Amino acid sequence: MENGKAANAATDQAERFEKPIFAATIRPHRSLGPKGFRVVMALMCITSIVASLPFVILGFWPVVGFFGLDFLGLYLALRINDQHGRAFEEVVLTPVRILLRKVSHRGEAREWSFNPLWTRLARAEDEEFGLMQLALTSRGQSVVIAHELSPPERETFAEAFGRALADVKRGY
Repeated sequence: MENGKAANAATDQAERFEKPIFAATIRPHRSLGPKGFRVVMALMCITSIVASLPFVILGFWPVVGFFGLDFLGLYLALRINDQHGRAFEEVVLTPVRILLRKVSHRGEAREWSFNPLWTRLARAEDEEFGLMQLALTSRGQSVVIAHELSPPERETFAEAFGRALADVKRGY
């Protein structure tokens, strides 16, 4: 019976050390959703057709192809922008480790693991623009985090993560 209690206590202790104190997923900001994309493309299509009609009527029909190239260029730019919006970054802080996972827009993932007791949050600030860069630094290794956030958002993230990291270092 005592072995069962000891096993449960060990399991509870292990779960406590793996329970996240802080977790965040950072995604690039995209102001144009799927519905907005359709609206922009429909408006561009209508504008291209209306603008090319006088040229067709006057017999300058090759000009229509250039309007089509403009439409195609905008479509490709917005699709590429949407694909890059699929990238994300996860930061998870537990009492025993910091896990940083960056996933590119192609789905390629890279992971870093840091000991929270040996890790500090390095900041690069600009007087005019605010917090420009955050990095996790530990034992000569430094990895930039929260790159996709604006300076005010990065400041908010740094405050929250910094408090959680300090709590872990104090033994929360």
